[in-house]
Amino acid sequence: MRLLANENFPLASTIFLRGKGHDVIAIGSDFLGFTDVAIITLANADQRTILTFDADYGELIFKLGLKPAKGVIYLRLQEFSPSEPGEIIHTIIADPDFNAENTLTVIERDGIRQRKY
Repeated sequence: MRLLANENFPLASTIFLRGKGHDVIAIGSDFLGFTDVAIITLANADQRTILTFDADYGELIFKLGLKPAKGVIYLRLQEFSPSEPGEIIHTIIADPDFNAENTLTVIERDGIRQRKY
């Protein structure tokens, strides 16, 4: 799975995922200042799943109709170590039954839920 880490996704988590062999682009270091719409455009062009802590993606997808083809994984965590989001993502995407395509995946401490679009 090719990943695109939004600006708010911790750099330590991006580094962790890269260390585990994942192909990750980091908006914060590679495309600083990109708007959410530009991030979706880049994700679609490069076939990447977006990793974010930004709740606005739900509105962009379901109200404005912007649809990242490879999906969005929205982490809804209050407190975490810098590498923990990467560890969580690594575990989830390692599951052969996990599919993020055309889906908003919400990760919380008490579980994961997905909504297709």
